[in-house]
Amino acid sequence: MRYVLEYPSEQSAASDDFLRPEVIREVSCRAEEIGCAAIALSEHPAPSVKWRRAGGHETLDPIAVLGFVAGVTTRLRLLTNLYVLPFRNPYLSAKALGTIDIVSGGRLIAGVGAGYLRSEFAALGVDHERRAALFDEALAALQAIWIEPAAPVSGVGFAAPGRVWLRRPVQQPHPPIWIGGNGAAAIRRVTEYGAGWMPIIADTRLAATMRTAALESAEQFGAAVDRLRTRLEAAGRDPSAVEIQVVCPHFAFADTGSVRTARAILADLANRGATTALIHADAANPAATAAFLDRFGEAFL
Repeated sequence: MRYVLEYPSEQSAASDDFLRPEVIREVSCRAEEIGCAAIALSEHPAPSVKWRRAGGHETLDPIAVLGFVAGVTTRLRLLTNLYVLPFRNPYLSAKALGTIDIVSGGRLIAGVGAGYLRSEFAALGVDHERRAALFDEALAALQAIWIEPAAPVSGVGFAAPGRVWLRRPVQQPHPPIWIGGNGAAAIRRVTEYGAGWMPIIADTRLAATMRTAALESAEQFGAAVDRLRTRLEAAGRDPSAVEIQVVCPHFAFADTGSVRTARAILADLANRGATTALIHADAANPAATAAFLDRFGEAFL
């Protein structure tokens, strides 16, 4: 199992100290030092106050922050978790994400999703009801642009009129694309475009909030992994080459029983196909995060 650190500002009760550049540097470097595989940030360019007050988190632009992190680390991979493709023209996504891959020397993991906050779509002038279709179109366009940047790509509402001058990403044929979502559409998209899958094990209520299918147990997660593997094999792809990310269960180092339980849950999920786990560090303050990461490295890495 490999571990990805969700940057602590992504937690709803995180200290504002995590917005300071020196703290971003310290946390990123500490994650790299202890052996984390990647650091992750999500995308919410226009979240509502209602969402924030209901438990939503602080939001930073993932492209800006991951570009900063690329400059202060050397091995840590840079994961967008998730970058919402329907929010923008695919050329803008290809340029922004591809630039991260270039400036990091090929460390981008492009975690992408369809988005779910209706108010955010409205603020950005994007039709929320068309997000699935826009996501499918953007996935195809993103891959095509990265593989052959000069060839013009078109879709609903955009069309390059001729050959385009864009640099290829460092990773070839393109950076790995990890796709979020729990349902049949997500499995189809991973089969067609994905080097990774990012489901959320969540009850019906939370899944409904995120506008995805519910995966309420390890058993349901395992069954979904089996469906994905079947689709990959039918498409002539190697299922073992596709990463599958889960969320590390909550635990407290002061409670050795909870640590043992978390390790057992992760081992079970690994047996069912998980390869990577997203970890939530103590976000009370930067010192607490540093202490958590040190102990996590000793206990899990």
